[in-house]
Amino acid sequence: STGDMLRAAVREGTELGKMAKAVIDSGSLVGDDIMVGIITERLDQDDARVRGYILDGFPRTVAQAVSLDAVAAKRPIDMVIDLDVPRGLVLSRLSARRMCRDCAANYQATGNEPQPWTCENCGGDVVQRDDDTPDAINRRLDLYESQTQPLIEFYGSTGRLVTVDGVGAPDEVFERLTRAVEQRR
Repeated sequence: STGDMLRAAVREGTELGKMAKAVIDSGSLVGDDIMVGIITERLDQDDARVRGYILDGFPRTVAQAVSLDAVAAKRPIDMVIDLDVPRGLVLSRLSARRMCRDCAANYQATGNEPQPWTCENCGGDVVQRDDDTPDAINRRLDLYESQTQPLIEFYGSTGRLVTVDGVGAPDEVFERLTRAVEQRR
């Protein structure tokens, strides 16, 4: 994910990682120029040049997409997948998401969990993230929808957009994703 790329650049102390850390430490959001630079550095690594790459969660805006297209011209984006899940289902899935406070293992609440809920991996407390409350999720979804609809239209106009149904069991969704990628090869 692009979040992993950002954390790695900060951890490794790259020039862009240092710039990102300063922005994060000031309480601001990392700007497009730094994020596109970090992604470009990652795409220049041998494994991405040889095997290709998948970006998760980026770009999120048309401006980011245009910047990414400019820097990725040697390794162009072949396809963009829009994983289509109805808002109500996203809300219920994220509202049920839980994680271990100690090891960050992920869980899905069903309502039948023992209380207190302890992690199977490390014994830590399993909790709901602060940003996984219905109000917080709805705010994120509003922002996502306002930024993503123009992005979907942008990629649709370039012929690179493929919409995949994201409803169903993980294995079913994975199969649909795999088919979509194979059909575009």
